[in-house]
Amino acid sequence: MSRWLWQLRARLGYWLARRLFHLPAALRQPRLWQWMQGQYGRMANLGDSTAQSFYGHILLFRGQGLGAREEGLRLLRLAANGGDGKAAYQLGVLALQGDTRHAPDASQAARWWEMALAAGHPLAASRLSQLYRDGAAGLDADLQVAERYAAMADEATRSGR
Repeated sequence: MSRWLWQLRARLGYWLARRLFHLPAALRQPRLWQWMQGQYGRMANLGDSTAQSFYGHILLFRGQGLGAREEGLRLLRLAANGGDGKAAYQLGVLALQGDTRHAPDASQAARWWEMALAAGHPLAASRLSQLYRDGAAGLDADLQVAERYAAMADEATRSGR
């Protein structure tokens, strides 16, 4: 099968799987859910940052086992580096929380939230403001930077973003 036909098939399958995702009956069907995950994975492997973000969130929050969580994190990193604000924001939240293998890292959270802010995520500026106002492990408090981000958050709120 030619490459363009393969990509068209992947895009159509992904489109249909995203529509089926909103139907609760479809999510309760194990074979259908498995097919849908295959479509998400195929599109993510083709490098689509929206699909990487979507499937990364699914694996992170609904995946079973550590392998699914790690794959979800990998896909979120790819999506965030590709300009997806939602993925970058979520990675910032996870970096600040830490887990059993990684201590909370506020400087990494700030880096992810700055990427999310650059991509237009509406909550990133307020989280950065709070982080710089309070400080955290690996990041000293800086009230001037906190005020700058607070002003950005206020502007975003007023403009309706």
